[in-house]
Amino acid sequence: MNATDVTQGFPLAKSLAGRLRSARAELTGRWLERISARVALEPNLVFPSDDLLDHVPLLLDGIAGYLESVSDEVAADAPVVAKARELGELRYAQGFSAHEVLKEYELLGGIIFTFFTRTVDDLDEPCQKSELLHCAHRVYAALEVIRQATAAHFLELMSARVREREERLARFNRMVSHELKTQLNAALGARAMLREPWLQEDERGRFTDMLDANIEAMGTVLVNLEALSRLEHSKAGSAVAGQSRERHILFAQAAAEALRQLREFARARSVVVRLAEDLPDVEVDAAVIELCLSNYISNAIKYSDPSRATRWVAIRARVAEGSASLLPRDTGESAGRELIVEVRDNGIGVPEGARSRLFERFYRAHGDAQGGVEGTGLGLSLVRETVELRGGRAWASFDADGSCFAFALPLGSDEKTASGMELTESRQRNWPVPATT
Repeated sequence: MNATDVTQGFPLAKSLAGRLRSARAELTGRWLERISARVALEPNLVFPSDDLLDHVPLLLDGIAGYLESVSDEVAADAPVVAKARELGELRYAQGFSAHEVLKEYELLGGIIFTFFTRTVDDLDEPCQKSELLHCAHRVYAALEVIRQATAAHFLELMSARVREREERLARFNRMVSHELKTQLNAALGARAMLREPWLQEDERGRFTDMLDANIEAMGTVLVNLEALSRLEHSKAGSAVAGQSRERHILFAQAAAEALRQLREFARARSVVVRLAEDLPDVEVDAAVIELCLSNYISNAIKYSDPSRATRWVAIRARVAEGSASLLPRDTGESAGRELIVEVRDNGIGVPEGARSRLFERFYRAHGDAQGGVEGTGLGLSLVRETVELRGGRAWASFDADGSCFAFALPLGSDEKTASGMELTESRQRNWPVPATT
C-alpha cells in the first residue's frame, strides 16, 4: 500500500508531511544554530562536511515519511535509522556527552512542533481533532525512534571505550605490580649478597650497582605515577596551584640531573650517553625537563641494540623562532620562541605499525616481544601530556641511523636567558655536565 492510499483518510498528515519536506533547509538551519549555542563547537564543525550536514534533511524526510504512512512503523533497517546511527558515531568522535546527544533531539523536536504550530492554522484541509493528536503522536514516535538509534550507537561506542580503558588500566596495574616486585626482589637479593662475608670486592661492587639500579628504577616508577596523578589534578582545574611549586633553573642543569639519575643504568647496558656542549642558556621548569628527559633517555637505554658494538644516546637542544619551530607539522603560523629538545639513539627502533600509538597511555610498542625489558607503557604519554599541558608538543621520527624523540616547550616573551644577563654565583656554569655516561 502506497503513502497516497494510506493517507486518503488523513489529509492533514499528508499536508503536514509535505510542508515539513519543503521547510527542510529552514529547519536544518535552526537546529544547527540551537546546537551551536549549547556545545563548544563552531557551527561549521557541528556537521563538518556537506555529506554529514545532509543527515539532517534526511532525518526530516524520514519523519515526514513516517507521518504520512500512518499504518507503518519505522523499521530497524530503514535508511533513516542508519543515518541516525551515523550521527551517533559523529557525536562520539566529536566528544559530545550523552546528555548533549539526547538534548540535540529535544531541540529538533521543539523546532518541528513550533513549525507545525505555525503551519497547521494555514492548512485548508478539513480534519477531525483526533487527527491532530494522531499526527503529533506520529511525529513524536518518529523522533523517538531516530533519537534512540543515535543514542544507542553513541552509547555502544562509549561503552566499548570504557571497556578498553578498563582493560588497559588492569594491564597497567599488573605491569606496575610486576615491575615493582621484580625490582624489589632484585634489590633484596643484592642486599642479601652484600651481607655475605666471603664476597669478593669486585663482586661486592657488582651487587652494589645492582642494588642502586633497582632502587632508582623503583623510584622512577613512583615518580611517573606521581606525575600522572599531578597531570590528572591539573586537567581537573588545579594547574595554577601546581605552578606555585615550579623550580626554574638553566636547561643544562636540568639535563645534567636527568643524566645523573640514569648513569648507572646506562653503564649496566653499556650505553654511552652524550650531552651536547652548545646547549641554550635558557631557564626552564626543572621538574618538567627532568621528567621528559628521564623518560626519553631511559627508553633509549632500555631499547639499545645489543648487536651494535657501540650503543649511544645523544641529547641536544636549541631555541627556534617562529614557524621554524613548528615541527613536525607546519601550520604556516608564527608560534613564537620554543625550546626544542631532541634525544637521538641508535637502538632497535620502533616497528612502523606501532609508531602512531607511541604516545598513548599504557601502550608498549614492543609488547612483551623484547625480552628482559620491563615497562608500564606510561613514560611517553607522560611526556606528551606534560608538555601539551604547557602549550608544547611531543613527537618521534625515525631514519636509517636510529630514532629521535623530541619535545618542544614555548618560551614566553619574558623568559629569562643567560644571554646578556649576569648570573649569580650559584647559577654560574660550574655544575657537572657529563659529555659521556
